[in-house]
Amino acid sequence: MKDYKLFQSEFKKWQQKFGLMGYKVYFKHEPIEGCHADITGTIGEFVATARLNSKRTKEEKLERSVVEIAKHEAIHLLLRKLEDLGKSRYLNSDEINEAIEELTYKLERLID
Repeated sequence: MKDYKLFQSEFKKWQQKFGLMGYKVYFKHEPIEGCHADITGTIGEFVATARLNSKRTKEEKLERSVVEIAKHEAIHLLLRKLEDLGKSRYLNSDEINEAIEELTYKLERLID
């Protein structure tokens, strides 16, 4: 349970740093096959679910810390719009340019 609380707080820290406070993020702590954590959701609804694998082995815990995993999943949320657009069948260049510009402004605030 300690890892789960840390996962939530670290994720929220990065969510704020990345300027993603428009998203409502739900958290789950449950078994996940084949990964430490994942995030699902859609950009149109601005709702996501971040899950931490509750069945991580000792080896997996040594491999990646919960802090690293939370940051990784927050980066996935940051890239969600580009990912969804990239998977879209019907897309125009204005949509890609808008998503890239949005991401550029967010990264601009983070990079000195």
